[in-house]
This record gives sequence, C-alpha cells and structure tokens, in this order.
Amino acid sequence: MLAWITANIGTIIVCAVLAAIVAVVIVSMVRNHKKGKTSCGCGCSGCALSEVCHPAKEQ
Repeated sequence: MLAWITANIGTIIVCAVLAAIVAVVIVSMVRNHKKGKTSCGCGCSGCALSEVCHPAKEQ
C-alpha cells in the first residue's frame, strides 16, 4: 500500500488540490445563495427564469 502511494503521490496531490478548489467554490455558492445574491452576477430583471428563483409571494 505504501509503495502504491509513493508511486502515485503526484496524482494524489493534484486530486486533493482539485477537491479543495471544488469545495471552496461550493461553499462560496451556498453562502451567496443564503445572502440572496445571484450566481450569474447580474440582476434578475432581465432573467427569463426569475420566477423560478424568486416565486411570487402569495398575499
């Protein structure tokens, strides 16, 4: 097992770095969603799917 790890250490490090980057992006998206920010960076006024993201509130 140790020989396999030493033979593939480069691949393991690259995969760990990529997994960390993906985790940071996901956490950032979740935080932005909780704050009410859009993921596309523009306002909802011109978006065709604005009703899906922000449904009309019933009164």
